[in-house]
Amino acid sequence: MTVSTLTGRVVRGATALRGGRAWRPTPFFVFGGLFWLVMTLAYWRVPMCCDFGQHAAVVERLRASLLHPRHPMADLPGAGSPYYSPYAVAQGVFARVTGLAGWEVVKLAGPLNLLVLLTGLGRFVRTLTSRQWAPVLALLAMTLLWGTRTAWWSGYLGLLSMTGNLGYPSTFAIGLSFWAWAWTARLRSDSAYGAYAGLGVLVGAILLIHPISSVAAVIGVVSVGVGRGAARHEALAPTALARWATALLATAAVTLLWPYYDVLSLVGDSSVDGIHRQLYTAMPERFWLAFLGLPVLFLRCRRDRRDPLALMFAADVVVIAYGWATGHYTYGRIMGLALVPLQFSLAIALAAPRPWTWPRRALGAVAAAGAALGFVAVQGGAVVPRVLDQPPMWPTYTWAAQHVPPGDVVLTNGYRPTRSLPGFGPNLVAPAWPDPALDEHERQRRLTAVRAYLAPDSTRSERMAIARRYDVRWLLLDRSQKLPPEAVLVAWSPRTGEVLARVNGGSPRTG
Repeated sequence: MTVSTLTGRVVRGATALRGGRAWRPTPFFVFGGLFWLVMTLAYWRVPMCCDFGQHAAVVERLRASLLHPRHPMADLPGAGSPYYSPYAVAQGVFARVTGLAGWEVVKLAGPLNLLVLLTGLGRFVRTLTSRQWAPVLALLAMTLLWGTRTAWWSGYLGLLSMTGNLGYPSTFAIGLSFWAWAWTARLRSDSAYGAYAGLGVLVGAILLIHPISSVAAVIGVVSVGVGRGAARHEALAPTALARWATALLATAAVTLLWPYYDVLSLVGDSSVDGIHRQLYTAMPERFWLAFLGLPVLFLRCRRDRRDPLALMFAADVVVIAYGWATGHYTYGRIMGLALVPLQFSLAIALAAPRPWTWPRRALGAVAAAGAALGFVAVQGGAVVPRVLDQPPMWPTYTWAAQHVPPGDVVLTNGYRPTRSLPGFGPNLVAPAWPDPALDEHERQRRLTAVRAYLAPDSTRSERMAIARRYDVRWLLLDRSQKLPPEAVLVAWSPRTGEVLARVNGGSPRTG
């Protein structure tokens, strides 16, 4: 019998005697496919919010200029921005070919990213165990066993969080990470050099697509290599070392030759550490359900000191602790992947065939109760509309974007419009997030200029000077902000009370 977790399995028997083969889907094919359909619909239900506008803006800039895109959110050069990854460039090509808007491309990316994630998960789990139900249980554990407080962040794979971030590069990168770990597990000391080079290319792509996720991806590759792959038995053999050197060279070639940004410039960059400090808050409430798998992981480690899941978890914890101790809080972004060893080890233990011993029965009962609690307390809002806690339902800004030509500069300090409006093509005076393509001191000066323009005691001459300096043509103000006398009201949102006004005395650009 030939088994495939991702597509089904071929059954030999009476059908084979007749000269054919009967195909029977695996449990993961059935439940994974159902999960893909439900989560795709749940993802499409959630309006643009949070980081969505940033990623849509990246596609918009690449659609306008594939080789020399501008800054994702400001009317500035974009050279050196890590947002211009191979993943984003592929989206930009797709947008140019199809004529779709950036936000449409990001929405369509969700199902594709989820497919990569699910197939990678199934492939990796199958390298750890042959149990048919293990990938299904791993998927349930990965999406439900988090905590009883919402953990909403890019790269977090809880059910609720996935409704917002399926279309993000982080999800695609995590799916590729699962594939890289599975690839590593199947390497042997006598595997072809091309197989090692292919793994290196894959790791390099992950590094370019989502640099912080690549930290966890590399940890996983090393852990699996030591625990399951060629490095386990012949780590010091000259041929094995030569093959791993090939993988390393392939990774270096892919990352260093990428023309859009220099990945080495991100080493030691602390511009976004302040934003990520909140990752380290309320950690027990956000993650405690995942630690139901800790006893199982401990037993795996006792049986085998080189267990790949145990090695992976230990290394992830060290990196997270380093981020806390040094103030480089960005390393906390790997917390989502750090839970995977706990969740997967629990799933593999519960997938054992019958008869179950009483400890396994107790473990199953506790895990089921934890999954139910996680679903009701946090995750269920992803698929149960208007009953449980819901994902963010931000207002749309199409009412404003339809009046603002792509490339025009909008001055606003609203939390939601600064994150959503660039996804339709307009630029901001001050980007919402730091970016290596823009000096952080300059970004802070621009934020100061926005505050000065909107200050109640600002004079007309001060406002006009700021408008001329940054080529401001539009204002987007909330209901508490006073419209300047020189501004012309163009549109307003009946839902939020925000208004769009034209300034600087001229008509909007048409070219």
